[in-house]
Amino acid sequence: MDPATLAAIILVVGIFSCIALGVPIAVSIGLPSLLATIAVLGFDSAIIAAPQRMFTAVNNFSLLAIPFFVLAGVLMNSGGIAGRLIDAAKVMVGRMPSSLAQTNVVANAMFGAVSGAAVAAAAAIGSVMSPRMAKEGYDKSFATAVNVASAPAGMLIPPSNTLIIYSLASSTSIAALFMGGVGPGLLWALTCGVVAYIGSRKYGGRPTTDHPGLKLSLLVIWRAVPSLLMIVIVIGGILTGQFTPTESSVIAVVYCLILGFVYRTVKVRELPGILLDAARTTAVVMLLVAVSGLLSWVMSFARIPQLISETLLGVSSSQVVIILIMTAILLVVGCFMDPAPAILIFTPIFLPLWKSFGYDPIHFGVFITFAFCVGVITPPVGNVLFVGARVANMRVEPVIRKLVPFFVGLVVALLVTAFWPSLTTWLPIQMGLMAAP
Repeated sequence: MDPATLAAIILVVGIFSCIALGVPIAVSIGLPSLLATIAVLGFDSAIIAAPQRMFTAVNNFSLLAIPFFVLAGVLMNSGGIAGRLIDAAKVMVGRMPSSLAQTNVVANAMFGAVSGAAVAAAAAIGSVMSPRMAKEGYDKSFATAVNVASAPAGMLIPPSNTLIIYSLASSTSIAALFMGGVGPGLLWALTCGVVAYIGSRKYGGRPTTDHPGLKLSLLVIWRAVPSLLMIVIVIGGILTGQFTPTESSVIAVVYCLILGFVYRTVKVRELPGILLDAARTTAVVMLLVAVSGLLSWVMSFARIPQLISETLLGVSSSQVVIILIMTAILLVVGCFMDPAPAILIFTPIFLPLWKSFGYDPIHFGVFITFAFCVGVITPPVGNVLFVGARVANMRVEPVIRKLVPFFVGLVVALLVTAFWPSLTTWLPIQMGLMAAP
């Protein structure tokens, strides 16, 4: 057996076996990758080459954006931002039918965009909205499902750590990805809003009759403006060339810190705990990036992306059929893996095939992120699902049943994103961040 074939077998069998056994994902990627490297290069050379590949993967200035955006998200989550955004969202959609459900969707989209983390949005918004919705007569499992389904919108709406990871895996523009995520991110929120409206007719509570006047509404929105201004500063600075995405992440941290002190929700004595929380998350992400760098090199040597492309093209010559197969694979993988490692693994596998169809890498980045966003609310591993259920003091099983219509709607939205490239590429093209096809 030639070394490339042996390496491919070790990778496939090793990674899926480790995941099935519950081994931590970084080890599930790193250990088979090391063994495959040994099969290719021999023990002596592999022991030298593997650390070099891992170091090269993380030796990237752009990666500094990740720890700083993570820290900004933790500061936002600790800074009392959720309540202000919920109040602003209620003013915006408070006169709509199923207004509290719509408030949850809009608040999650805003908070997720500010924090860049779906789990943080589900926890912060859910802890406030779940009691409110239960008090107004909403079915608790339905209210929890609304919160869980709408939380990942912030992973698409910029700034997004997930899109930063894809940009590193594909060498694409972070600014173009950020703008490309706006349309699909809004589509995610719109889909959740439509499904929540339909579901509220059966599981909704009493209509809200207490609406604030114009003066109070403007005051509530004004209180939320400083929080939302972070998005304007970060994205505006990147688009106007005032600073790079990495520099914008540092500015985001400083802004969130000032905001926390002004709101008096962040204390100096709490900063060590906040930094430790951000460091833990960053360490996990950076380890994944390192081992995925080794994995990508071994996969390239073993020609795994080419083999998969040839296999799919052997199944059908239709682009539509192949994209549907890719979508199904990504949805299944998303049920068992977090978005970061999944993107690092599957980008080098599917991106060459995607580009061969004449589609843009920016479009693929948003598409694959959307697919894995569905995974974070899907059992058995969906962390947003479990966090949302926990903050609502609900069992997962009844929440899953209420999530089914959201799954259907979001899969349709994913297919729209896949087959309608302009939804992703129109805004970056108009802003001059990418060339028109």
